[in-house]
Amino acid sequence: MDLHKWLLMMIQFFVLFPAAAFCYLPMKNQLKYTRGRLFFICAVLFILYTPAASWFAMYLDLDVNVVLLPSLVIFFFLYYKTVKTDLARTLAVFLNACAVMSFPAVAAFIFDAALHPASGSAYFSPEAGAFQFIASVLLVLALAFPLHRYFSWMLDHLNFPKVWYSTTALPVMLLLFNLMMTPYSYQTLHTGRIMVMLPWLEIILFLLLLFLYVLFYHMSVVIFKQARQEEEVRFLEIQAGQYESLQNHIQQTKRLRHDFRHLVHGMAGLADNGDFESLRAQLHEYEQELDLNTPVNYCHNAALNALFNYYREMAASENIKTDWKIHIPEPLTVSELDLCSLLGNLLENAIAGCKTVPEDQRFFNLSILLKNMDCLYIVSTNSFDGKVKKNQETFMSTKRNGEGTGLFSIKTIAEKHKGMAQISNNERNFFIDIMLKL
Repeated sequence: MDLHKWLLMMIQFFVLFPAAAFCYLPMKNQLKYTRGRLFFICAVLFILYTPAASWFAMYLDLDVNVVLLPSLVIFFFLYYKTVKTDLARTLAVFLNACAVMSFPAVAAFIFDAALHPASGSAYFSPEAGAFQFIASVLLVLALAFPLHRYFSWMLDHLNFPKVWYSTTALPVMLLLFNLMMTPYSYQTLHTGRIMVMLPWLEIILFLLLLFLYVLFYHMSVVIFKQARQEEEVRFLEIQAGQYESLQNHIQQTKRLRHDFRHLVHGMAGLADNGDFESLRAQLHEYEQELDLNTPVNYCHNAALNALFNYYREMAASENIKTDWKIHIPEPLTVSELDLCSLLGNLLENAIAGCKTVPEDQRFFNLSILLKNMDCLYIVSTNSFDGKVKKNQETFMSTKRNGEGTGLFSIKTIAEKHKGMAQISNNERNFFIDIMLKL
């Protein structure tokens, strides 16, 4: 075995480490394992894969890319198993990482062609290998902050699989283009003005890719703000509806108070005549009319109170038995909109789940309690038909492709407030346990 050639080939696989860093940087809130454990996993895979792949390429006299490209399928599968995001977002990050890492590779071939004009890609020099590795590391370091802050924000807040799938087309085209730019003979690059034009073309394409990343981020912000505004309008409409219901209740109570004197005279007459059955019936009818659509004061916050009353009426209209124990501290230290969004999604999902079973099996239990003075615990249990779509540990939407938007929003808000959301189910019940730090 040619040990020197084997070691030279191994150098070309060193770019896997910066490529892995690129993949995991935007996933800071979506990791299944700790960073230390992920580093250990990646290091073990690198130690096992690199010598074997280098030997295989050398033994069959293959270009490194011929071995590396099919391996990307395996790498993606392993990457997907270590993160909590859905397929669309994971694939978008992985393919963009591959596309970005292809630019230092082309730069390394240009560098090698300048050093060894008579050589070719089959005789990739150790200097070029070191150049590619250093360039890849510097590129990832330069992109680390935007990846860690802005790209991770998009992954956490933009839950539209079709949008993420649409972002995979350009990186695939750039990756294929850069692979086609790999010269078998470096003399090709020294033909005409190719040696001058190719670096500028690569710089332009890379800047175009960065520009599209920035544009995509700003589009994501606009989409998110629009969704939040729509949510705010929805909650305002709920509050307006509850205000109207409260006004109707006030008018109804005023009428009942006005008619109460006549009612007392009538009941007194029934009592004098000994007609207790009619008296009971009249009292029962009056009690029902008095309680009809009476708003319940669940908490002091007007927006949350309107939200609870809105879904209480919805549950009652669907014959869902409710058992709610709600104790929300005042003043709120959590964003009112965040808490309304979280509870609104929870209540809506629970009622939708209840509607999938017969009316005599419908129930929705909800408990909201403050513990240890700084933790708000929300425990929800509702009946449902037991049918779920899951991808690993993620509950997927039963109405469309991708993760359920409501559950995704619940988990995102919980993590935003340094809490957690655990979602589970059995054949008859759906459970959501949430903890928020106040």
